Amino acid sequence: MPNIVVDPDSRLDGNIGNHKYSYEYPGGFDLKPGGKLSNKITQKILRRARDSWGIMSKRHDSWREIDRTLTAYVPVSEAEKKIKSGDARKPVSIVVPYSYATLETLLTYFTSALLNDPIFDYRGASPEDVIGAIMLTKVINQQAQKDRLALQLHTMCRDSLAYGIGPAACTWDRRLGKKTVRAEDGFFSFLNQWVGTGYKKQTMETVVYEGNSLKNIDPYSFLPDPSVSIHQLQDGEFVGWVERTNLMDCMSEEETDEEVFNAKYLKHIDGRTSIFRDEQSDRKARYGGNEEIASGESKKHIDKIHMYVKIIPKDWGLGTKEYPEKWYFVIAGDQVILECRPMELDHDSYPITAGAPDYDGYSITPISRIELVYGLQGTLDWLFSSHVANVRKAINDTLIVDPYLVNIDDLKDPEPGKIVRMRRAAWGKGVTNAVQQLQVTDVTRGHIADASYIVDLINRTSAVSDGLMGVSRKGGERVSSAEAQGDRVSALSRLERLAKVMSMQAFHDISRIFASHVQQFMTQETYVNVAGEWPKDLQGIYGAGVSGGMVKVSPFDLLINYDIEVKDGSVPGGSYSSVWVELFQILSQNQEVGQQFDMVRIFKNIATGLGAKDVNSFVKQGGEVLPQTMPNEDVLQQVDRGNLISAQEFANV
Repeated sequence: MPNIVVDPDSRLDGNIGNHKYSYEYPGGFDLKPGGKLSNKITQKILRRARDSWGIMSKRHDSWREIDRTLTAYVPVSEAEKKIKSGDARKPVSIVVPYSYATLETLLTYFTSALLNDPIFDYRGASPEDVIGAIMLTKVINQQAQKDRLALQLHTMCRDSLAYGIGPAACTWDRRLGKKTVRAEDGFFSFLNQWVGTGYKKQTMETVVYEGNSLKNIDPYSFLPDPSVSIHQLQDGEFVGWVERTNLMDCMSEEETDEEVFNAKYLKHIDGRTSIFRDEQSDRKARYGGNEEIASGESKKHIDKIHMYVKIIPKDWGLGTKEYPEKWYFVIAGDQVILECRPMELDHDSYPITAGAPDYDGYSITPISRIELVYGLQGTLDWLFSSHVANVRKAINDTLIVDPYLVNIDDLKDPEPGKIVRMRRAAWGKGVTNAVQQLQVTDVTRGHIADASYIVDLINRTSAVSDGLMGVSRKGGERVSSAEAQGDRVSALSRLERLAKVMSMQAFHDISRIFASHVQQFMTQETYVNVAGEWPKDLQGIYGAGVSGGMVKVSPFDLLINYDIEVKDGSVPGGSYSSVWVELFQILSQNQEVGQQFDMVRIFKNIATGLGAKDVNSFVKQGGEVLPQTMPNEDVLQQVDRGNLISAQEFANV
């Protein structure tokens, strides 16, 4: 898809400043579109956006090819269009969806390893922070469920595997809405006394959601600082992205968000950015939808450049401070500032993260796992397509005819059971040598067998084996259980590395930013559900606050010091589950060894590793501890070793 870049100055509305709208700008700055300060800020933002886009756009062609390999759809050539128009059942060139199958397998592993509950886990940094960390874990994961955060995390993982990077923005959302409540109904008597008559429904405005949210950023629209590596976004001078929206959404956002302004000016400009006029991916053309058919003000394109930048406010005309600060800007249509403010976040980090499990430590756009096998995928497609083309050619009759002996028009009849008449000159002379089938050799017969070698190379490169895909081995030598287990452990170990890198990159950053947002912005009390033995442990602290497994959490309860638990990248029932089961059996049968270990904790660890959601919920509450019986000779032996004492000696201790 060609990129159409235009001169931004040719798109500026020189009369935009003549439109009269009343706005009170933050900090007393004059941010009216067309003004000196507004033009200065927009040019600085656009300069950084163009620098980033100049580097990122070099990868767009490769990403479009990745999109093509992830579907079985391929544009039909003119020659193939004629073939399909003649007979729609005839096969043409295809994309063998093996890259798609590989991506699905990798995503399945990432989902099992990273999105299991709790997605974000915190531990207290000191003994007094333990309970607060439990509550913090519950509150953030409750927000994740309400906001369906797993869907955004799934998209981020998919982008990171397909394109090499999966960027996302962490935000704090406070959504207002209406709620119907029960209100007392009645009237005031002539003595000005309230007389209740019952209850009625009443609608009131309220906060319907307050919490963390994650917004995926299309890699095609991502604008990071190209001077840093993808895992060091926080070290860059800026980071941003382009969001394509419409006029009505911008107007609605201004109405509900007091930090948004100037949206009314968007009615008078071409809202598209000069960085790229068309959408960089071809997803809409491939999967359906076309932006060009949209019409009307509600569908008017508005391109918003979101950017976090380290600036010296004095140099930008935004104050007197002479040292760098982080600010947040939103520029629409390359000339209208919609938001302009200091970042003012407690964590003092760009609330942007990116997953890149195949990063090399230096590149801003590393090669993705799917891109690694792109060449092999192209060869696989060619093997199948060339074989299909050769078969299509072979099944058509290629005949050598003596037109002096045969009626050509009869021979052209495609219907079965046809009668071909000889010409009068050949009557009575037989039909031998009148028509002969041209010998066709299938030179692509071995292509399907060769394809299996290509598939094997893709598996070796991508770390996805047939077993992980759910495909059983067929043919070849029979393998033992130990060999099969070894193959599975090796394959899972390679995937565990990818998942652990993803956890240390994006998931760790999201955990840290989410926790800081909760501590800084949370204003409402909430109830969280605790299970297993936690209600008993929390009873002494919260007292009557623990009821039916529910605990009320105040924003002040979460002002703690915490550590973030990084997932190890393994999946429930993964590579070492069977080993743990065997060890547990050995410990339970060997009494002397088993007494040196906490068997209950080992059992809980095994159950958790096998996928149990909450092992503590199965523990008996208030049950009696049964006495342990041992043979007399074993008791005497343990007494001699000092491991057991008598009841009288225990009483004197």
